Amino acid sequence: MLENEYQLEYFKENGFVRKICKKCGSAFWTLDPNREICGDAPCEPYQFIGNPIFKKHSLTEMREAYLSFFERHGHTRINRYPVAARWRDDIYLTIASIADFQPFVTSGVCPPPANPLTISQPCIRLNDLDNVGRSGRHFTCFEMMAHHAFNTDEKPIYWKDRCLELCSGFVESLGGNIFDLTYKENPWFGGGNAGASVEVLMGGLEVATLVFMNLSRKNSGKPPVSIDGKDYYEMPLRIVDTGYGLERFTWASCGTPTAYDAVFPEMIPRILTSAGMEDRLENPEVERILGLNAKFAGLMDIRGEKIRDLRQQVADATNISLAKLEEIIVPMESVYALCDHTRCLAYMLGDLIVPSNVREGYLARLVLRRSIRMMQDLKLDEDLGDLVVSQMKTIGLTNFEQDEAIVRHIINREVEKYDTTIERGTRTVQRVGQNYVKKNEPVPLTELITLYDSHGIPVDLMGKILKETGAAFEIPDDFDSQIADMHSENETEKPVSPLAKYADRIAKIPETRKSFYERPADMEFDATVLDIFDNYVVLDATLFYPEGGGQPSDTGMLVTKSTMVRVDEVVKSENVILHKVRENTLKRGDRVKGVLDEDRRWALMRHHSATHMLLRAAKEVLGPHVHQAGSQLSTDVARLDVRHYTHITPEELKQIETIANRLVMENLPAMVKIENRVKAEQKFGFALYQGGVPPGKDIRVVQMGAEVQACAGTHCQCTGEIGPIKILKLEHIQDGVERIEFAAGFAALDAMQHIQNLLNTSADTLSVQTENLPGSVERFFTEWKEQRKEIEKLRAKIAELELSRIEGIDISGVEVVIKQIDVSRKELVTVAGKIAERGGVALLITTADGLGVVASSGNGRIYAGKLVGEVCAELGGKGGGKENLAQGAGTDPSAVGKALLKAESVIRTALES
Repeated sequence: MLENEYQLEYFKENGFVRKICKKCGSAFWTLDPNREICGDAPCEPYQFIGNPIFKKHSLTEMREAYLSFFERHGHTRINRYPVAARWRDDIYLTIASIADFQPFVTSGVCPPPANPLTISQPCIRLNDLDNVGRSGRHFTCFEMMAHHAFNTDEKPIYWKDRCLELCSGFVESLGGNIFDLTYKENPWFGGGNAGASVEVLMGGLEVATLVFMNLSRKNSGKPPVSIDGKDYYEMPLRIVDTGYGLERFTWASCGTPTAYDAVFPEMIPRILTSAGMEDRLENPEVERILGLNAKFAGLMDIRGEKIRDLRQQVADATNISLAKLEEIIVPMESVYALCDHTRCLAYMLGDLIVPSNVREGYLARLVLRRSIRMMQDLKLDEDLGDLVVSQMKTIGLTNFEQDEAIVRHIINREVEKYDTTIERGTRTVQRVGQNYVKKNEPVPLTELITLYDSHGIPVDLMGKILKETGAAFEIPDDFDSQIADMHSENETEKPVSPLAKYADRIAKIPETRKSFYERPADMEFDATVLDIFDNYVVLDATLFYPEGGGQPSDTGMLVTKSTMVRVDEVVKSENVILHKVRENTLKRGDRVKGVLDEDRRWALMRHHSATHMLLRAAKEVLGPHVHQAGSQLSTDVARLDVRHYTHITPEELKQIETIANRLVMENLPAMVKIENRVKAEQKFGFALYQGGVPPGKDIRVVQMGAEVQACAGTHCQCTGEIGPIKILKLEHIQDGVERIEFAAGFAALDAMQHIQNLLNTSADTLSVQTENLPGSVERFFTEWKEQRKEIEKLRAKIAELELSRIEGIDISGVEVVIKQIDVSRKELVTVAGKIAERGGVALLITTADGLGVVASSGNGRIYAGKLVGEVCAELGGKGGGKENLAQGAGTDPSAVGKALLKAESVIRTALES
């Protein structure tokens, strides 16, 4: 497959020979004519542990060496992108350097930020979560150093030969011997693209991958190339997509037992000391064991049951028992994993991710809770927030948008939530285990996933609790990895558009001129009817804004000399805008005057602009992590959902409202520009994308003061036109998301007048001035509570009196009371409970507050729940409860006598049998 793609001038001119690995059968290129294996795992073990193959570099030094090398060779260094992939709507986390430029640059829609460019991009992948700490090389968070070139026929940059030349040159710049270097052929395909690819191998370690992406599943008219049974076609854009592992290069330059030792030289001693494991520091025997573990792990897949095979091999090679080995190695694996996880959290929280139960927040919480559990297992005398902030400082606080104090606060909140979750979730796991024991069935994997997803129970604790219940179950070793995989991509299916059936017809209609952008303050316009179908009217130009981005459409009228039709809804399909009318009396070619409902348009514009101001105010009060999770506008009220790690306090809400209104009074201009997407991202950052990711090369950027968003909605021309903003309600709609309901402009005035009317009416009712209302309400409430206590005391006395007057009947030596007593149900329950306490049975009916039934039983032969159910059935109602106390209700008061007789019959049958 693609064999001809590797016959390169670089290989021929520099003496590389193509060979076939005698172990795996793969083709590779080498300068060593005697080499017989490709150099990849599992064909070749690591050669660099204790014997570095590059000049020693720290992580920071290696990153700078790489970026400087490619800068010297004509590449522009660009800053890293956030690990939260907010410019993508298909993935939540940045998983590779090329992800920075997908989909718009790689599809040719937008130019790259530089060409060629170099970057060191922090990436997060959780698909190997369970291997982190164990394998010696796996990380959840790693840096992918890369150089990218985007080639077209009109502007070629460089392709395979130059890429290989640069790669070899970088290796040599580190002091590496390219005679030991191999380039292994490994054609790449995925995500609808494909191309030739080589793995760069040295010392038994894959240190880089060079992908030459030039094929796509989209038919370009070029001859097809068959890959994995599918046809691919040559793309107009040819992309050099490389990835050099920063951690792997650093490891190979240090020759340490594991990659973690090279990457975390300060954090590992700190954690070991805190855990009371100082004896592991600079211990030759421990280092030898860890090095062998990493070497063996490099030769095999250690997922699932195979981790036990790895441990046995290491035990055999070191001549110690498996138990002794695990005593040494398992705590070290937790130390290594904790170092990795705290760095991962530094990037996640530092790049403004808020832990939650959805999207990237779910993945952050997954890593965070694993960290908490590891710290508990290690009995660590450390604060998780301190460890994460320490990692942030090592990376450099200026690399993050989030303040370290907020990071600490987020982590402290998550630790508190974790403790509560464990306490509550433990009982849930016990119930599930007991339920499956009764069924005599093993607990299925789907149930285990639900316990984790819905209740947050860590997998090891889940196993321990289930084992105590006696339940049978099987938890995969890669359970956390499976969970992470399930939540790593946005797989939400887009609903089918109701306009889909018109797609062919709409495709033939010219693009509608969007006059609402050109003349946002105008309310009337002239246009020509281009097409009409099923009560949809298409014009050549329109001021009517179509529904989108949480903003409802405009409504209004279309008027001709002879007719007038009502526009109830406006929608958009691609670049064509359709006006849905009530009764269609128009025809193609008609000249119409469009007239918008002006009050509606102004109300929606004010609410949309107010949404931006409230979001800016929320960021200023709560922190830069605040991100829009949704919004919805109407003429009377609007709502803004924001991501935040805790409940917004009343004082914070007051501050948000004050700052939003201050921004209104500053009368800031609303500056709207169409900007190149890449340049806008570089200028304003990815906080641009609050309401989703708009398509296209250019995006519409709306700026009001410091708040800048990519937004397609209609807006006031300055903030002063918004008018007052009044927050009406705050609601906690889900974990990590707060909903602010508000009104702006005349809607805010109406809301404030309504609130004032409520205050005036309440003050009049209590015959006090409005300013005295709080004190009066508090006094009345206090008096009401005192009176309620007195009423409860009186009810208790009534119940005692009723109880003293009640005479039951004796059935088989059991006191039985079957009566109608017209007191409240609460008193009825008290009376019935007293009878049950002395071993009796009661069935009591009341009509005092509706037709109610109470049954109680102090005798094992009478089940109160069943009794009350049968009696309520006689009354045309339902009831139920526990064996000692049950309640119900009926609908037919005339059947009370019959119901009492039924009760006596049921009780007698049970007691006399």
